[in-house]
Amino acid sequence: MPCMNDREQIISTLKKNLEIAQKFFEIEASVLSILNFKDFLEKLLTEIQNKRDIPYVWISLIDSSEVADMILKSASSEIIKERTNLITREAFLGITHSSTDPILVNDNLRAFRILLPLKYKNSIRSLAIAPLTLDGEIIGSLNHGDDSDSRYKPEMDTTLLKQLATIVSICLSNVMAHEKLNILASRDPLTELINRRVLEQVLKREFERAVRYATPLTVVFIDVDDFKTVNDHYGHKAGDHVLKYVAGNLLRMIRGSDVVARFAGDEFIVVLPSTTISRASELAFRMKSFFVDNPLDFEGIPISVSISFGISCVEEGINDVNELLKKADTMLYRAKEHKGMQHPQV
Repeated sequence: MPCMNDREQIISTLKKNLEIAQKFFEIEASVLSILNFKDFLEKLLTEIQNKRDIPYVWISLIDSSEVADMILKSASSEIIKERTNLITREAFLGITHSSTDPILVNDNLRAFRILLPLKYKNSIRSLAIAPLTLDGEIIGSLNHGDDSDSRYKPEMDTTLLKQLATIVSICLSNVMAHEKLNILASRDPLTELINRRVLEQVLKREFERAVRYATPLTVVFIDVDDFKTVNDHYGHKAGDHVLKYVAGNLLRMIRGSDVVARFAGDEFIVVLPSTTISRASELAFRMKSFFVDNPLDFEGIPISVSISFGISCVEEGINDVNELLKKADTMLYRAKEHKGMQHPQV
């Protein structure tokens, strides 16, 4: 029969394991109902760090995976930026040997450095890697790191860690499905800009904020010149490329607080909070000059792209969002009319 000390040791170990299991359960329960990447990842990483007292917790993602692309697009925050890193599929599968079983390592971490965020590279002495899957395919790993080499030893039991990775993988699948539905409902499928319905919500919010704090709000209404001619001459595939080209470059030229939306057809709206009409005009002319100087390369064929624009601002005494858009549309119409009058007579 085991002696008293042995029994006490067994009881102590069982108690400790139950406490650990309870903490894992609490972590799992805290993220099960979250259906957006930003909140899910922030909650998961902070809960693991706090409840398990783990100094370093982060996620590695295979850079070619759909989930990595979705997270980069929809889940921007300092926590996520600091605690996610991208790795090539070849490098990741080389480390895990394509297995979904957790890996514990506390020696020769050099082979695993590619998994470590830059900020953690010189601090971690032991590491737990729990591969994550989406629809049966490995897409990355949930990683725990410690500055003690005794925290994660290869001989330790990884049952609870694998269970957590399974739950996280299921949650990722649910969040992914929900985010896709949100994108379908809120994004223009061709350009991936926000659609008109979401634009109306953004404008309402920004208009109310501008009025409340007496700050300027400017809208730029943009139209692609001679778009029908592009479709007629080069085909609708080329027309689609022109719209995506315009959308991508408009996004590239704005600030993080600005918004670009596809309004309809070849029309775009740029919403510029805290921006005077003179500053908005400078931006619009820069956009116009960019497209003049940089034709679209469509399958080796250069296609000239030109835009016209109209601008309106809350500073002008406009009373609601509809007036703001209507004034910008009117100014766009005048700009196109003026441009038409400048064309030479045939």
